Amino acid sequence: MVQEKKVVDEVSGWLTVYDDGSVDRTWTGPPEVKFMTEPVPPHEQFIDGVATRDVTIDPSSNLRARIYLPEENQSPTLETKLPIILHFHGGGFCISQPDWFMYYKVYTRLVKSVRAIVVSVYLRLAPENKLPAACDDGYAALLWLKSLAKGESNEPWLNTHGDFNRVFLIGDSSGANIVHQVAARGGSIDLNPLRLAGAIPIHPGFVRSQRSKSELEQPESPFLTLDMADKFLALALPKGCTKDHPITCPMGSAAPPMVTLNLPPMLLCVAEKDLLKDTEMEYYESMKIANKDVELFISPEMGHSFYLNKIAVDMDPVTGAKTSELIDGIKEFINKH
Repeated sequence: MVQEKKVVDEVSGWLTVYDDGSVDRTWTGPPEVKFMTEPVPPHEQFIDGVATRDVTIDPSSNLRARIYLPEENQSPTLETKLPIILHFHGGGFCISQPDWFMYYKVYTRLVKSVRAIVVSVYLRLAPENKLPAACDDGYAALLWLKSLAKGESNEPWLNTHGDFNRVFLIGDSSGANIVHQVAARGGSIDLNPLRLAGAIPIHPGFVRSQRSKSELEQPESPFLTLDMADKFLALALPKGCTKDHPITCPMGSAAPPMVTLNLPPMLLCVAEKDLLKDTEMEYYESMKIANKDVELFISPEMGHSFYLNKIAVDMDPVTGAKTSELIDGIKEFINKH
């Protein structure tokens, strides 16, 4: 007789964990938002000015990435080589993929607006792969870009069109936590001839064991509830670790002192109504105290990862306008560095 699997944990709508260790990530929330989590197949021909392809970074671990390339109007010369933006997706380290429709919409828009190439990493997910697995994948992707820059390996889209002197890290939510970790690790080695020109953590999932004021006071959003944050992090953090872990609390006492880190210029993006706003601001303050080059970009009236919610971006003029402002802010930061 087959034993019935028992549910040991679930995160409403997003994920179910069973007693045999298996995980089901079938979307079970409102059906009208399911389209945002549907995968978009890669297309090497240009559609609306952007082409995408999936590549394998490391055959031994099967680490992959999705590349977004904007359409060029002229032949690439040194002057027209494009900045490379290395992207780490969000999802509390437990869900989501670079090919999800919501990421596809935002990052095709970003590559056209900024005129840059985006490389989005298929990060290993918890609880099957606990932290620091996703950070290791992000760092491996940076080292892969370095190997392309040195000519040790080749990826035609990046080697032909990419400017390895202008590599930026960007990440949403938990992906922004990975931005900090990869920037810190990248700053501790010689990346030449690649140059890490900047980093853009967007609405990072920075927390601490003790609830912040904003966690208790700000409204929950479709992309972040306290229950989601608590459960995802409990599944993702190494056994026995609390939210004061350096990956979730890089400004805390358990993390390497900020002053000891060699970090690139940063644009920290914060949403005014984000549950995690206070802890994100603690990170900003600790960067300022350590004399790091950090700019703050605040989106008034908005909640966590608002720009990924295609329904709100299309239907609500305020969300649409704030999304355009965020993309313009990122573009300005990249053009400056």
